[in-house]
Amino acid sequence: MRARHAALLSASALALHFGSAVAAPATDRFSAVREHIRAEMTKAGTPSVAISVAQHGKILWEEGFGWADRENRVPATPHTVYLLASTSKPITATGLMVLVEAGKVELDRPIDDYLGPVRLQARIGDATQATVRRVANHTAGLPMHHQIFYSGEPRPAIGTTLQHYGNLITAPGERFEYSNLGYGALEAVIAQVSEQPFDEFMRARVFAKLGMTHTSVGRDDALKDYIAVAYDDTDARIPLYSVDTLGAGGMYSSVHDLARFGMLHLQDRVADQARILSDASLVEMHRPTSRHYSGQGYGIGWAVRPRADGYSEVSHGGNLPGVHSIYRLVPSEHIVVSLLSNKSGDFDISDGIVDEVLKILLPKRKADQESEEEAAAPKPAFTPPPALLGRWSGTVHTYQSEVPITLEFLECGQVHAKIGSEFTALVSDVKFEDGWLSGNVIGSLGTDDIRRRHSNALSLSLKLRGTVMNGGVAAQARGLPGSIDSYLLTHWTTLKKL
Repeated sequence: MRARHAALLSASALALHFGSAVAAPATDRFSAVREHIRAEMTKAGTPSVAISVAQHGKILWEEGFGWADRENRVPATPHTVYLLASTSKPITATGLMVLVEAGKVELDRPIDDYLGPVRLQARIGDATQATVRRVANHTAGLPMHHQIFYSGEPRPAIGTTLQHYGNLITAPGERFEYSNLGYGALEAVIAQVSEQPFDEFMRARVFAKLGMTHTSVGRDDALKDYIAVAYDDTDARIPLYSVDTLGAGGMYSSVHDLARFGMLHLQDRVADQARILSDASLVEMHRPTSRHYSGQGYGIGWAVRPRADGYSEVSHGGNLPGVHSIYRLVPSEHIVVSLLSNKSGDFDISDGIVDEVLKILLPKRKADQESEEEAAAPKPAFTPPPALLGRWSGTVHTYQSEVPITLEFLECGQVHAKIGSEFTALVSDVKFEDGWLSGNVIGSLGTDDIRRRHSNALSLSLKLRGTVMNGGVAAQARGLPGSIDSYLLTHWTTLKKL
């Protein structure tokens, strides 16, 4: 595919394909990064990349590469607008903190106090301990969640999504669980407390005040001429779509606007920006109050990563069909780097590009020490501990029905599952770590949301608690090349040992 695409482009067309809207001398200090981007785009068949670099309140470099719209030959620029995916979260969190500073929201009060008629359902633990802060740092007990809707399909209001899936499946404070539902809940808090639609509040109280003229919640028709087309792995245009948790992954922006947003968070004084948050609030957002799976911390909307070379970073990234984003700040050096693309990406590649930028700006920066031996070490086969052996029976609770589930653990390491009226199936990729059982199995839970995409893939995440296991069973549809039929919908599940 990539070879065919390259063969069809003349030398002059290739020059335009990788050209930029912002001219920069080939000998400038970012020239090596520029070549790195071009090389990676060629290897991956990436339609476009946009990047911006700012320090001490000034943009040092911003450039677009490739095509924002291949078919219509629209080049990418620093003002090209991309869907941010999960890089939306620090922006939503900033809107939340505007209300915190106004005294309308308290971080350590239950989020239910601010949700109006909607309530989170504590399947385990105490809902009053699901505070705004815990929702923001992914420790409230809400599960993983993701749901895509094509243009023209009715997208549920966030209140409906929370009614269907807003279950605390671990006790608040027990575990870090990255949850788009949580940022959907914060979106609902902002709308409820401000008495404004979420998009209007963010436009008036955040984007306009920071001079973010190419940023919106959801797809804004006023920006349609700037929005990059999303492409799949076959180079086909992906149909327009949205997500049901806009506060988690539904914002659009450009690298130029993200540079300006970063200046706020770096406490740089920019003449044409309003100071919408105090320095104390910004420091609080960057303070890690939970621990991510990878070992880095998480604050209010930001992943926080101390480094051995002393350059601590706050960051976020995002990936959805046809979009990819990387956003990294080095607060001590007042640096912000943004990278956006209109194809789903490999974080190792995009992080590598950003690392090259930071090596230029930070001479003392050292490469991360990676343990290749650990990465390459074979994982032992699953051996069930005695506490798991035997049969377990219980229920998956969906918003429409109760679905029976049975698990059987054999000494040989096999795990058999029967869910609803499905045939008994073998659970694959089984792991048992720190008391948590995970695995994948074929089956369906039969709700309207699941039937909409006709998926029969389920993933298990269950905590062993004596003679009881509970947690989540998630229906998932990953989609095929050329398709965005993807969702991940988690349902509260409990089983008892027979």
